[in-house]
Amino acid sequence: MANMEKIADKLAILPAQPGCYLMKDEAGTIIYVGKAKKLKNRVRQYFVGAHDFKTTRLVANIDDFEFIVTGSEKEALLLEINLIKKYTPQYNIMFMDDKTYPYLKLTKGKAPMLKVVRNLSDKNAEYFGPFPESHKAYQTMQLLNRLYPLRKCATLPKKPCLYYHLQQCLAPCIQTIDDTIYQKMIADIRKFLKGDVKEIIDRLQKEMEEAVTDLAFEKAQEKKELIDSILHVTSAQQIDFKDRKDRDAFHYYVDKGYISIQGFLVRDGKIQGRIHMMKPLYDEAEDVFLSFVSQYYASHPLPSQVLLPPQLDVEALNEVLEKRIYQPLRGDKRKLLDMVEQNAKTAHAQKFELSKRKSDEKEAALKQLDEIMGKKIRRIELFDNSHISGSFNVSGMVVYVDGEPSKKDYRLFKLQGYRSDLDSMKEAIYRRYFRVLKEGGNFADLLIVDGGYLQIEAAKEILDALEVPILLYGLVKDDRHSTNALMDRNGTRIPIAKDSPLFFLLTRMQDEVHRFAISYHRKVRGKAMTRSILDEVEGIGEVRKKALFKRFHSLKGLKQASIEQLQEVLPEKVAKNVYEVLQHPERNEDDCIE
Repeated sequence: MANMEKIADKLAILPAQPGCYLMKDEAGTIIYVGKAKKLKNRVRQYFVGAHDFKTTRLVANIDDFEFIVTGSEKEALLLEINLIKKYTPQYNIMFMDDKTYPYLKLTKGKAPMLKVVRNLSDKNAEYFGPFPESHKAYQTMQLLNRLYPLRKCATLPKKPCLYYHLQQCLAPCIQTIDDTIYQKMIADIRKFLKGDVKEIIDRLQKEMEEAVTDLAFEKAQEKKELIDSILHVTSAQQIDFKDRKDRDAFHYYVDKGYISIQGFLVRDGKIQGRIHMMKPLYDEAEDVFLSFVSQYYASHPLPSQVLLPPQLDVEALNEVLEKRIYQPLRGDKRKLLDMVEQNAKTAHAQKFELSKRKSDEKEAALKQLDEIMGKKIRRIELFDNSHISGSFNVSGMVVYVDGEPSKKDYRLFKLQGYRSDLDSMKEAIYRRYFRVLKEGGNFADLLIVDGGYLQIEAAKEILDALEVPILLYGLVKDDRHSTNALMDRNGTRIPIAKDSPLFFLLTRMQDEVHRFAISYHRKVRGKAMTRSILDEVEGIGEVRKKALFKRFHSLKGLKQASIEQLQEVLPEKVAKNVYEVLQHPERNEDDCIE
């Protein structure tokens, strides 16, 4: 139960003014941040009357609270966003914490280029998007770079690169390009991204027919593939808005203690993508929904119109966004909102049972872990090493917060010369926590190493030397190499039942850190193998190396390529050099990696 002895006096002095409140647990950790038009009314609601199960669980963990009075609802909404970002409270819905959508960035200047970005801070550029599915952004960029010979190099080289020879760049590095040429390309790209592709498809269709007439079937096939790619990339559901404005429409649905939020991103009459998320609900649904919208536009540009349900009070949000929010009652815009709401309901029904089951299992696992550790565990860090006979020695660290992976906090370590697995673990742990000490960062509640007492002793040596206050445990395997227990720093084993939620959570964590370390090891090894072979070839640099792997995908594919196939990417002399090096009779098959 909440600590009413500590809370009662503060409830009595709450002002009837707008502001934010910060709920704390016994350790003084902020577990929830909220805003209110009247602090007195809103905060008191948590401690009187009946609540649903999830809100009851939140209230049971409240030991104390603080409040901050603001001059207006707008200030309260802005403050709430900043406090959530700063404290990442356990019970708040962190919509935008580590999820940003990619955009296509078209730079300005004498030699424009196109690339996929998630940071929109460059004011001297034009952005198109967002793309809720990142692969769509990359597909579109790659297609446009094939269609239009924009600059590809981030830094202009002193001589033309391979893209110039492939007729995919005009080589602004060595010659002045008439500005009207680039302006025409940019205008065509804008039309393309707005879905107006008839002109370019007609042109490619004509070129394909001419190639067939000339019996240039490979060229004709290339044009057909481009047409197919354009149709695939630009296909989207049509919405019949005659004004063709960019608009975002958001709605929500609440049931069984969860809120589902759906957003349709309409660009030039097309649904370019949609956003959907479902989270446990601890507060008023309207407040949570408006908090989502304000968080979303803190990191995304505003379209011409934002459509929200008509029953909401959006006065404060209007001020925060400095833009009028549309709340249509009829017409096509209302139909769009109704469609968004229906999608929220459908998605809620489909995902509720699975999400609820996962949430309940996670809560049970975390509760069991808290009982074992004797304290609340929020942040867990795990390490794993990877190498081949001591070569390409690396380590990976994954982070879980409240039972979920926090990928923005993952870290990779390229280790020094291999001595032993224990020494590798010591190096990774030392480098990690020495940096946290140096930068004044926050430590994890729990460090888990993969192994028994020897691994724990190695980690303990580093933690004690640095005087780092972290709980240390190891994951212990049985005779069948299956995890069956935790071990504390004194060597005491705590059995974990294999049908318990905690076992499955620990297994997922163990698999994730192993996957992360192995992936990095393969990347490091692959780069080294690539350097060891292709760097022997005269005339091969980074650009040509990338072009080769884009065409043949792996060293194994390169070894199987003929000189003629290599010449599709390389000049004749360089292609012959590559072929001779790869076909050298002393070259071992182990050099070929996937």
